[in-house]
Amino acid sequence: MKKKNFLILIIWILSIIASILWTFENPEKIEKIKSYFKKKKIIESKIINETITEVTANSFNVNFNKVLEIKDKTAFVIHKNRKNFNTEDLEIYTQSGTLIKNLKSYRLKLPDYFTLQRNGGIKTIISYEGKRIALISGSEKDCFFASLILIENNQELFRSKCLPEVAKNNDFNGLGSSNVHLQNSILFSLGTPEKHASKNSLLAQKDNSNFGKILEIKKSDLEKKIAGSNEPLKINIFSKGHRVPQGLTILNENVFNVEHGPKGGDELNKVERGQNYGWPAVSYGTNYLKEGGGDGVSFKINHERNGYVEPLFAFLPSVGISNLNNCPSVLKNYYKKNCLIGLSLYGNNLRKGHSIIIFLLNEKLNKVDSIEKISLGNLVLRHFVTDENNILYEDENGNIYVSADKNGIYMISFNKFR
Repeated sequence: MKKKNFLILIIWILSIIASILWTFENPEKIEKIKSYFKKKKIIESKIINETITEVTANSFNVNFNKVLEIKDKTAFVIHKNRKNFNTEDLEIYTQSGTLIKNLKSYRLKLPDYFTLQRNGGIKTIISYEGKRIALISGSEKDCFFASLILIENNQELFRSKCLPEVAKNNDFNGLGSSNVHLQNSILFSLGTPEKHASKNSLLAQKDNSNFGKILEIKKSDLEKKIAGSNEPLKINIFSKGHRVPQGLTILNENVFNVEHGPKGGDELNKVERGQNYGWPAVSYGTNYLKEGGGDGVSFKINHERNGYVEPLFAFLPSVGISNLNNCPSVLKNYYKKNCLIGLSLYGNNLRKGHSIIIFLLNEKLNKVDSIEKISLGNLVLRHFVTDENNILYEDENGNIYVSADKNGIYMISFNKFR
């Protein structure tokens, strides 16, 4: 009996060692398995009414309190009623593929190639004539790509070419997460999915690739494709040389975006048609150090001298800039200046993230006059709650709402102006 038990113990130990070795040598297979089970999981929501926390800013106070709990990252959050805020009026898309509507959770039907590998998922939701289109990450065999999917019938409207990098160097956190309606077009961001400078970075300068760009779709072309046209959806390059473009908004008919730099160099840009914003040739950041997978080498800094457009502002160190929109009315009325508001994910000891960021611009919209960062504790801030066209939602009391990763939806109030 003792001999038998000893043999069982040896076999058990050897099986554990074999499992560890197999896991180490096959990380992508492990990721596929994790992705499969994550895609089956439905994310639930719960109404919360936490005590309001107050933060003192330079000229006013900011109150924030949690109104809804969601244990996932958001892809887009829509509030349908323009005045009275109600959690039941929220239409919440999570990155892992859940739709929360009327406080009920549904698993979206997406193509089998939809993947959560390499930080993948749904990255933004484009709305057109009441229909919802998801920008998603995909994987088939050794090919990683991006596609646009009409949610109501799982129709593929667009699919990118395969990323050139090996799987371990892809990072779909950089795919992009915003869109705006500009007259008769829709603009959406598509970054270079990367952890550090790589073959993917070079796509930002190539006109035969859609990665590293702000892309434009004519609404008339989109309508034909949704109606069943066999012609490929025509997608134009609005601007190029972007690394990880996150937030997009329109102020006085001008397009602005925020995007992640490498190690440092997060940017606010005024985005103009046909312009080149320099990645990966120039950046105020540096490549990640060896422990982060990079080589630590800095980039050329002078955009203008090297033939590229300078950012309106670059954050050094980075703040993990995530979203951008017009300031709410209460701030516009107070400042009486052109005003944009952003969110940040992370930060560091020198410049903390987890903040809302207020940009004040000059009359010509070509210079940032001031920046104020208001820390909201340790909330990893992802998206503003908007209408379906990504216009900031504010309730009848002037409050705005934001999502925090794996946490929920928060109400933000500005008061006690001095």
